[in-house]
Amino acid sequence: MQVSSGDSLDSVPFWVQLLALVLLISCSAFFAMAETALMAANRHRLRHLAKRGNRRAANTLWLLERTDKLLSLVLIANTLINAMATALVTAIAIATFGHDENVITISTGVVAFLLIVFAEISPKVIGATYPEKIALPTGVILKPLMTVAKPVIWFVNLFVSIILKIFRIKQRGNAQEARLSPEELRSIVLESGTFIPQKHKSILLNLFDLETISVEDVMTPRSQIEALNLAVPVDEIKHQLITCIHNKLPVYEGEINQIVGILHVRKAVALLQEDELTVDHFRALLTVPYFIPQDTGVLAQLQYFQENRERLGIIVDEYGEVQGLVTLDDIIEEMIGEFTTSMPGAARADRFGWNEQGECLLEGATALRDVNKRLGLHFPLDGPKTLNGLLLELLQDIPDAPISVKIGNCVIEVIQVQHQSIKVVKLKRPSAARHG
Repeated sequence: MQVSSGDSLDSVPFWVQLLALVLLISCSAFFAMAETALMAANRHRLRHLAKRGNRRAANTLWLLERTDKLLSLVLIANTLINAMATALVTAIAIATFGHDENVITISTGVVAFLLIVFAEISPKVIGATYPEKIALPTGVILKPLMTVAKPVIWFVNLFVSIILKIFRIKQRGNAQEARLSPEELRSIVLESGTFIPQKHKSILLNLFDLETISVEDVMTPRSQIEALNLAVPVDEIKHQLITCIHNKLPVYEGEINQIVGILHVRKAVALLQEDELTVDHFRALLTVPYFIPQDTGVLAQLQYFQENRERLGIIVDEYGEVQGLVTLDDIIEEMIGEFTTSMPGAARADRFGWNEQGECLLEGATALRDVNKRLGLHFPLDGPKTLNGLLLELLQDIPDAPISVKIGNCVIEVIQVQHQSIKVVKLKRPSAARHG
């Protein structure tokens, strides 16, 4: 005698059948939600929690280090559960309405709809919305399941590896996936929102910028260096030392390119009480100057300062001519921003901004990087480093003030020219920036 497919369910109450269906859909939803949450979880945050002793985070990391086995477990479980759910709904439909093709078709559509809505889309959206909150508890369940299902996972992955070899597809190691490029790290910092204080975020972004600039970008230009000339009368040297606001001074003889040493001002001030003071007294206090090639990277120079226990360096070009001066303070300020220096009451050249009329008065020696950063402009940085250099390159001549030029969308008016260089300029705020 032939037994219908519905006979086996006659002895099972209808509510038990529905409960079994709900349970199967819930299990399918669990695996779908767990898979999405684990793949979307922030591994750096999980590592941080694991280092602090969080066992659930350690379990989750253990699973993510075995992504191929984890995905196999989830897909095997989901496929079996979905197949059982489909079979159960079909059996219920046949037991209730008989062997009708339309009923079977409708029941298949209903179970497909239920699985798509309640076991796929909804749980995956939830998993993607709360990845860490879901990944941590589900990892506790999936880890023992992976151990129990190890033989089945191995058998399935055996065929998967054969297929991958046929198509010559190489699997990437998890160590490679965990690596982040500087650009990705920068994006993480920018998108951190309120998790990182604004000041800390600024410091981190400045650190990334240090890799792209050289000491030439942060140096004090040659024309602005305060140095001591041993070729002048001793009275002039004494006057300069009394009025000096720096701790150390480069010392030269006759011409700035002939630097003979670095003078510690405090030690030199102690000599000012001598009756018969000569240049040799100052020369005896000089330390060996520290020279830096102009294309040295800022990060590399920071390390060189540390290794050589120096705080001040003279920047020279390929011909040995002095181009500028850089100090440890200059590099630190580039990282953390301005801080109180030994310049009492002196207005720093890089403290500027637009006034109410949308104008800004600057020295020609102002660095283009500072102008771009503080005024929100976009002057090119791959050529001249100062406003003076940019204008001279553009005009191909030393201009007669007043004259105005437009670079990009910014109008620059030359106010004063002195000693073959542009001394003072006025920038007019672009209209787009004015209303921004």
